Amino acid sequence: MKIVIQRVSKASVTINQKKVAGIKSGLLVLLGIVNEDTQEDIDWLVRKILNLRIFNDDKGVMNNSLLEINGEVIVVSQFTLQASTKKGNRPSYIKAAKPDVAIPLYEKFVKTLENQLGKTVQTGQFGADMKVELLNDGPVTIIIDSKNKE
Repeated sequence: MKIVIQRVSKASVTINQKKVAGIKSGLLVLLGIVNEDTQEDIDWLVRKILNLRIFNDDKGVMNNSLLEINGEVIVVSQFTLQASTKKGNRPSYIKAAKPDVAIPLYEKFVKTLENQLGKTVQTGQFGADMKVELLNDGPVTIIIDSKNKE
């Protein structure tokens, strides 16, 4: 699994001109899934998301986690995170899991995050044409790959 985490002052997802998700302070998480992903990848990433100290404390230093600020989360499926751009100029998405594998893993990811966060996690809609709007705070953007635990 690959995620892009963006610290946001606000974020929303719109599908067919209808707003389906919206948060204030928290994280927008873009999620790309491959066939080899498991619950172990989900658990590792969820721990990272909840405990990354990327929110400012009262001195303006990034010392607080999502849990400490009681922040909100939107998770958006994004198969393009698994793009290969090695050859040519047209990205290949062959590594991205097909819906029969990706949807159950996406749902498990969201449910695990909700359970650990202790609140509802908002989402886009898997496979939909979504318009994602955000105000990146910082800007703070972090990319994490569960297969490359650096």
